[in-house]
Amino acid sequence: MSIIIQSKELEEKIASLFTAVGSTPEEAHQVASNLVLANLSGHDSHGVGMAPRYVDAVLEKNLSPNAKIQTLVDTGTLLGLDGQRGFGQNVGVQAMELAFERVHAHGSCIMSLSNAHHLGRIGHYAEMAVAHQWISIHFVSVNSRPIVAPYGGGDGRFGTNPCCIGIPVGVGENAREPFILDFATSRVAQGKMRVAHNEGKSVEPGTLIDEHGNPTTNPGVVVVPQSNGKMGALMPFGQYKGFGLAVACELLGGALSGGGTWHRQADGRRAVLNSMLTIVIDPKRLGTQANFAQETLAFIDWLRNSPDAPDSQGVTLAGEPERQKRAERLKSGVPIDDATWQEIINAGKLVGVSI
Repeated sequence: MSIIIQSKELEEKIASLFTAVGSTPEEAHQVASNLVLANLSGHDSHGVGMAPRYVDAVLEKNLSPNAKIQTLVDTGTLLGLDGQRGFGQNVGVQAMELAFERVHAHGSCIMSLSNAHHLGRIGHYAEMAVAHQWISIHFVSVNSRPIVAPYGGGDGRFGTNPCCIGIPVGVGENAREPFILDFATSRVAQGKMRVAHNEGKSVEPGTLIDEHGNPTTNPGVVVVPQSNGKMGALMPFGQYKGFGLAVACELLGGALSGGGTWHRQADGRRAVLNSMLTIVIDPKRLGTQANFAQETLAFIDWLRNSPDAPDSQGVTLAGEPERQKRAERLKSGVPIDDATWQEIINAGKLVGVSI
C-alpha cells in the first residue's frame, strides 16, 4: 500500500526534518526539493525515503548541516574541493556553481569534490550544466557500507558508484530536450532494493547474491542483516564491463579527489559520503558548437527513425522517462509506500517533528 501526496506538501514535511536537526530554512528546502524532485522523476530510490537516513547521519555527527565547500586547489580550469561532510544537495550545488564560474572564464573545468554527504541523484548536476548548453561528465564513488560484489566475487566490496553524462541537443531555436545518462554501476540502485523490500516485492534474477554468495531475488538481503549477521550484495551491471566502470568511478571519484576508496569492513554508520570527479565543457569555446548542435540533432533523429522492435514502445533516450514521470507526478502526486512513510514519521518523532 502507499499514500499519494502532492510535491509541495511533501517538500514542506521533509524540510521540517532538516530544520529540526540544524539546517537553515534555505538549506532544508534545497535538500528537500532535491529529494522530492528525485521522486517526481521516478527515482524513488534517491527520494524522500533517504531523509530518515540523513537525520540519523546528523545525529551520529557524520553529516554537518550548513557546511560550505573548502577550496583546496584552484588553478583556473582545475578545482579541488572538499565538501566538509555537508548535505550533498547543498555542497554539490556550491561545487557546480564554482565550476561554472571557471567554464564562463576558460571554457572548461575539471572539478573534484571530496567528502560530500550523499549527493542524491547525480543527473541533477548534469541538468544544471546542460541548462547552460554545456556538457558534463561525472564519476562518483560511494563511501559507505560496501554493497556491490566485484565480478566473480561473492560479497560486497564497494558502493553503487554512479556515472553520469549530460549532453545538450541542438542549440538556440533548434534546441531539444537534453541527453541525460545517469546510472549506478550496480545492476540496480541500492535504494530501489530498499523500496522493493518495503513493498514486499521480489527482484529480477541476476540482481543479487545472498549472505552466502548465492543468487537470490530477495531484496532484503541488502537492506537488513541476515541470519548469520552478514548481508548480501548487488551485482554489477553488464558483468565485467559494469565492474570495470565501477572501479573507474572509485578510483577517479574517490582516490583522485582525495576522498579515498573503500577497503575495510562496514562500520555501521548511517552516513553516505560521496566524492565526485566532474568535467564540464563549453562546446562554443571549443569552436565546435554549430557542428556539434547539428550533429546531435541529426543523430537523435536517425535513432528515432529506427522501426519499433516487436513488443516495444520504440526508441527511448536517456532523460525521457524522467521528464515523462515528472509531468505525471506533478499532476497526480507522489506515491510513498507505507513502510517508507512510517520511517519518515519515526524520523520526525526522533527530532520532535510531527509528520
